[in-house]
Amino acid sequence: MSEMKGLVLEGGGFRGMYTCGVIDAFMENGLCFDEVVGVSAGAAFGCNIKSKQIGRALRYNKRFCQDSRYSGLKSFIKTGDLYNKEFAYGIVPTILDPFDTKTFRENPLKFTVVCTDIHTGNPIYHEILNGDATDIEWIRASASIPIVSKPVKLDGYELLDGGVSDSIPVNWMLERSTKTVVVLTRDKSYRKEPMKYIKLLKRAFKEYPNLTKALENRYIVYNKTLDQIEQLEREGKVFVIRPSKPIACAMIEKDPNHLQEIYDIGRRDALHYLEDLKKYL
Repeated sequence: MSEMKGLVLEGGGFRGMYTCGVIDAFMENGLCFDEVVGVSAGAAFGCNIKSKQIGRALRYNKRFCQDSRYSGLKSFIKTGDLYNKEFAYGIVPTILDPFDTKTFRENPLKFTVVCTDIHTGNPIYHEILNGDATDIEWIRASASIPIVSKPVKLDGYELLDGGVSDSIPVNWMLERSTKTVVVLTRDKSYRKEPMKYIKLLKRAFKEYPNLTKALENRYIVYNKTLDQIEQLEREGKVFVIRPSKPIACAMIEKDPNHLQEIYDIGRRDALHYLEDLKKYL
């Protein structure tokens, strides 16, 4: 295998502002990758690394986080989606803060999103090529949180958040890259606990037993993946950037200043490890 540099971007809702800070620091300092895989917020915000739009994800999230057209209870009641499809995935990227589809399309970097097939409970890895409306739907599917989002129908699949089935797709990337960088959105002490509302989820998704099994086992798989990543990190097989301190953040964060704070932590952490990362790559 010729040298391939891969980047893995975990999700985590608005904790993804941390990831935005990290990848903006990467772009500002000329760090390049051959392939990126993003999950949920890692897909929604990370796509800007392929379109080379430094600061865009922070900018539009700060601008619209208090806007009921963007996200929140009003959108959920009206549409069944916490994040509004028409506004957040339509008007924002096409009109209010345009996504650079031309640069995205011309950049040879491969960008893959992870979604969960609600019938099998398994991950679907889909490369997006053009940044067009269909690709944006794949990104939306990757970030469609169960219960507060409707399944997204694409290419014969019914899809929800990729974090259900593969929260940190490090093994997928290790099959493709010789150098792998993992950006996490939780600090090193964090381990996921069993889901509190699993009974509610089982009732809500009673027609999808494979999905509920994936949801029930998610914390086990997630914690094993973190253990594996730490072992790979000790062996020098992956380079990990994670929050230097715990990040508290609401599912729907309405404080633009807090989003800026999370972003700034990501920037600082990335710059702190920049020289070591350059040596690794």
